[in-house]
This record gives sequence, structure tokens and C-alpha cells, in this order.
Amino acid sequence: MKKSFFKLLAKLNKLILPSYTKKRKDLSKASKYQLAIIGWRYYITTNALD
Repeated sequence: MKKSFFKLLAKLNKLILPSYTKKRKDLSKASKYQLAIIGWRYYITTNALD
């Protein structure tokens, strides 16, 4: 159940949240808000893959 929940969240993230890697965003110049989004997407993706 936990894995399916994270897979659902990963799909929602892909649809709703922006992808900064596709935009070639430099992480050293990212704002705190953008870093929070990147961290959130990373957390959800790693849990969906486990």
C-alpha cells in the first residue's frame, strides 16, 4: 500500500510540479522554494522506486 501511494504521488508530481532539470536550472542559483520542490520530488521518487 505504501509503495502504491508513493507511485500515485510521483505521477501527481510529474503533472503538477515543474521540472528544473529539464529547464537546466543551476542548483547553486536555485531559491529556497525551488530547492524545497526539488527535495520533495526526490523524496517521493526514491520511495516510489523502493
